[in-house]
Amino acid sequence: MKGRLVLACLVLLATPLAAQQELGAEHAKVAEQLVKAINGDDQAGVQKLFNAIMAAAFPPEKAGPFFRGLVAQYGKIAKVDAPRMSEPPAALMRLHFERGKFDLKLVLDGEGKIAGLWILPPKPDLPVPKRNTTPLALPLKGTWHVYWGGDTKELNQHHGVPCQHFAFDFLVTDDKGKTFRGEGNANEDYYAFGRLILAPADGVVTDVIRGVRDNTPSSMNPYSALGNAVFIQHGKHEVSVLAHLKQGSIKVKVGDKVTRGQELGLCGNSGNSSEPHLHYHLQNTVLMHEATGIKCHFDKVSVAREGRKADTRKDYSPVKGDQVSND
Repeated sequence: MKGRLVLACLVLLATPLAAQQELGAEHAKVAEQLVKAINGDDQAGVQKLFNAIMAAAFPPEKAGPFFRGLVAQYGKIAKVDAPRMSEPPAALMRLHFERGKFDLKLVLDGEGKIAGLWILPPKPDLPVPKRNTTPLALPLKGTWHVYWGGDTKELNQHHGVPCQHFAFDFLVTDDKGKTFRGEGNANEDYYAFGRLILAPADGVVTDVIRGVRDNTPSSMNPYSALGNAVFIQHGKHEVSVLAHLKQGSIKVKVGDKVTRGQELGLCGNSGNSSEPHLHYHLQNTVLMHEATGIKCHFDKVSVAREGRKADTRKDYSPVKGDQVSND
């Protein structure tokens, strides 16, 4: 029973990424069909992609002149960038015309038909630092296990999500590698639940999400994916996101200046989380749907792996399987 429960938790932890990838693939497929129809002036093909409401709102006599005008002025669409999931089921994609760029926002209904479509002037591309310039400490007190972390899909389930490209999931394990005591049916059974979560660096709190209930272990809440969370802006293009905090534990508010090591709240199991853990990543803007992840190197980390004695590493980016602490 215990082994099966652990396996179930590990599988569920991978579910959010799989769902996002599936949605993104569906939007990309529809966008490809739409672009083919626009470039070929196939208005019947465009209409086949619409649901009934969209077809009524944007019939051929409106859609035809609109798309022909775009192609006449900017040329055909030569490339479509990979989708960025916004508020599902919406996706944002950059359209590269022969003589210009636009952003496509595409909303699909439950049957994969276009329910909403916007072609907008592109927002300026934000700088994406290759790594942090702000000195960072682990946002944790005590020793934690890196469940997801690294630069490949094998090491990091977040790798395919732009804003979470270099994210970490931190749990706490015992000497047998288990994350909970007893049957693990309650959050209080998990070693991570209620642990202190700290500010990784000085900064200003830009966003706080609070009031999301903690899940029962193995049950997830995709409707409030981050759960209770804190965003901290350290520099113009460096923003920390700390998610899945315990309901009622957050001690800061928007506009607060925080210092490195300051207590933010407690580890919880809120949002799209199957067991208590901390999700942490660094991104280049406060807006999740427009953000790109930044690789994090922490100033000084104590690292142990596979029963080996811990050693201190400077300017280190943890990977899956590490046991890490600030000590």
